[in-house]
Amino acid sequence: MQLSKSCTATLTALTFAAIVTAAPGGGTVTGKVTYTGTPAKPKPIDMAKEPSCAKQYTTPLMTENVVTGSGNTLEYVVVYISAGAPDESSAPSTAVTFDQKGCHYTPHVLAFQVNQELKVTNSDQTSHNIHPLAKINREWNKSQPPGTPPISEKYDKPEFISVKCNIHPWMHGWFAVVKTSHYAVSDGSGEFKLPNLPPGKYTLTAWHESYGTQTQEVTISGNETKSANFVFTAKPY
Repeated sequence: MQLSKSCTATLTALTFAAIVTAAPGGGTVTGKVTYTGTPAKPKPIDMAKEPSCAKQYTTPLMTENVVTGSGNTLEYVVVYISAGAPDESSAPSTAVTFDQKGCHYTPHVLAFQVNQELKVTNSDQTSHNIHPLAKINREWNKSQPPGTPPISEKYDKPEFISVKCNIHPWMHGWFAVVKTSHYAVSDGSGEFKLPNLPPGKYTLTAWHESYGTQTQEVTISGNETKSANFVFTAKPY
């Protein structure tokens, strides 16, 4: 039986599509971030000047510039591909959200891509004035009374940006603006995962707000999982 040219072309296209769909997503880098030494102890935050927030906590909220877990793990470490991967041609269409609840920034460290939409929300019954202290990007600060719509912003350059509230001085967080889609923030167990890496040699950078940065090289050959762990030296202050 002979097939027509159009039928043959259709079958070829379907076969190619099936091959593309079945193609592996690439390699993965997984790891854990830990510390040696003695880290500074978190301090309780006094919210007495803002009763509407203070009453939301049965025990005082603690500072988050160093957050540790069992086994000397570190949370809120940004791990990303800093070299080896091409810059992204476009930003994700989905916005990231930075919320103000209980006079506290959630998450403490928010990582997102250059030119990706950032939405800042206020879940409190009090006003805030969010002030990201950008040095490379445009610096701004905006008041946000309760019940108002989210503040929408974008950053066009990679930068780690400290964030404060001009009304509540204990509120502190970070924006990690990166130019790659390959990034993660270590969780409460100090773990991170970077999936879907094409074959190649990469520089992996880990950033912590108090302990600085570390880098290491990793090579992905195919559909494999590589391990990359980081160990920071803690400071008692």
